[in-house]
Amino acid sequence: MSAAAHKSVESPSLEPSCRDTSTHALTIVRDGVITGEGPTTKGRVHFSRSLDADDTAWCARILTATAVNDQPVSRTEAEVLFEINEAATERTDGGRFDDLLAKAVAHYAASASGLKVPPRSVALSAESDIESWAPSYASKVNSEMLEWIAGQMRGKRQNNRRLMAMVATFLGATALPLAGQLPNVFDIGM
Repeated sequence: MSAAAHKSVESPSLEPSCRDTSTHALTIVRDGVITGEGPTTKGRVHFSRSLDADDTAWCARILTATAVNDQPVSRTEAEVLFEINEAATERTDGGRFDDLLAKAVAHYAASASGLKVPPRSVALSAESDIESWAPSYASKVNSEMLEWIAGQMRGKRQNNRRLMAMVATFLGATALPLAGQLPNVFDIGM
């Protein structure tokens, strides 16, 4: 994370105290990605609709803050991450945001399905392999969660291949029965 990101995260509005304030802080990152302005872009050149390594570092820092680290990622946090994904038409973060989004969504979906999830600092780490903790078959994930993920992905400009691969892993052997319920999730050209 850049020095500007380290320095600015001390701002009370960007240091989460709960999942609600984490969601709010992520909306500030989203707004910075959209406009190229705001507290998360200070001290650096940032173009509107672009996502760089500092933006991704902001998201990771917010999502793994001490106050929320031992709680599962919330639906609203995941929704804001989807909004950031959609807003960023240019990417210069080497794919780290795609990885973070897939892991955060898996963390939310697994937890909301009643499955045990590791602390966020472990699950969302760039060094952590999602397959080491995320459920590997849809039978373990609530079908409502799969439908929600599909709904978030459907019709979006930005295709997150990491997230699509994770959903395909979740579907596993149950892909045929769910295929009718989750139309248009995957692009055949994947």
